[in-house]
Amino acid sequence: MEQKKYLKMRNIVGYGTGDIAGNVVYAFLSSFVMIYLTNTVGLNAGIVGTLIAVSKLFDGITDVFFGSMIDKTKSKMGKARPWMFWGFFGCAITLFGVFAIPTNMGQIAQYAWFFIAYTLLNAVFYTANNIAYSALTALVTKNSKERVQMGSFRFIFAFSTSLLIQTITVGAVDALGGGAAGWRNIAIIYCILGVITNTLAVFSVKELPEEELAEGETVEEKKDDKLTLIQSAKLLFTNKYYLMICVVYILQQLYGAMINIGIYFMTYVLLNKNLFGAFSWAVNIPLIIALVFTPNLVSKWKGMYKLNKYSYMVATVGRLLVVVAGYMGSVPLMLLFTAVAALGQGPWQGDMNAVIASCSEYTYLKTGKRVDGTMYSCTSLGVKIGGGLGTAIAGWMLDLSGFINGDAAIQPDSCINMMYFMYLWLPFILDLLITIILSFMNVEEANEKLKAERQ
Repeated sequence: MEQKKYLKMRNIVGYGTGDIAGNVVYAFLSSFVMIYLTNTVGLNAGIVGTLIAVSKLFDGITDVFFGSMIDKTKSKMGKARPWMFWGFFGCAITLFGVFAIPTNMGQIAQYAWFFIAYTLLNAVFYTANNIAYSALTALVTKNSKERVQMGSFRFIFAFSTSLLIQTITVGAVDALGGGAAGWRNIAIIYCILGVITNTLAVFSVKELPEEELAEGETVEEKKDDKLTLIQSAKLLFTNKYYLMICVVYILQQLYGAMINIGIYFMTYVLLNKNLFGAFSWAVNIPLIIALVFTPNLVSKWKGMYKLNKYSYMVATVGRLLVVVAGYMGSVPLMLLFTAVAALGQGPWQGDMNAVIASCSEYTYLKTGKRVDGTMYSCTSLGVKIGGGLGTAIAGWMLDLSGFINGDAAIQPDSCINMMYFMYLWLPFILDLLITIILSFMNVEEANEKLKAERQ
């Protein structure tokens, strides 16, 4: 039976622009915060890594909290849109704060400034904005095809923004005055862009009335929709698919953090920092191409499970070949196999939100309770733990290898060897682990069995 359509293409595209705002924060922060802090501000990579790791302790309690708050919210804008809208203004202010550390302050004050701004950005404002944005997938449509389209367009904008930021930022910082002033100026531009696109996304869609979302529920299930934070958390952590998605999301963000070490790899191993832009093209263009075709591929494969599993196998082989090409010293082959790996990663990026929606449905079918907003806490949890921990690990590994702070022309051999391990080997290992987990994530089949049992 044909599913009811809830959205027009303008709604889907408008929703997707929200990830321009999301990646103004995420891509800028994850790609450049470490090199800004070590080479411009002159902070120690190991200490920065430790501060980021400590910051994650605060992050750990906010994801489920904000997800639960979204589930409890009732307003004219709906459950999620108010959090998405207002949360980004805090993102903009604190993102600017991270890249505006005064150079005339003492180092202890600089570390404190960074820690406070970084923690507020990640633990509070980005969490509220990102969980709300992801939760909209389940709140504006009940059509699974439209959810896949929303995810595909969202990540097309996400990877396009990442590509733009990773390509132009280094040159833009120099053009805008260089040094600390250049970083401040580019941060202001990115923050303004983020506020505009986030606002556009918020007002491009409308959440469905609760009566329509609850259509088909029993009276008892409708009575039971107000859950405490502890009850919501218990429902999440007894859902094995939620746990799998959390782990995959964390591994993905660790992967991204290692790929972002590319700015160091290009600078000190390949001796051309501008190659970082070329490798960004090799990552993001294939991802965008894969995302364009993901909705059709999901239909052709009659679901998401097999597509995600087999495409990530391609990604794993691609990253292994990047390792081989890296030790051969062939930049063209590295670019080629980087593109192959990215092409394999694309389908999961496109249908991931739809998988999470299916995961939320799994909880509902088993318990009769809806936790849509709380379920999408895995997106923020994964970004913050994986991305933050990845950046922290990168800082620790660089420091342990003898990295020289400041704008040093060369680095010791121990540091060069570490960069090979971080940029070549770790992404391959992480892709392999993700492939293994995805091979067990057949939530669609589990839902069909539960529906049959209910009938």
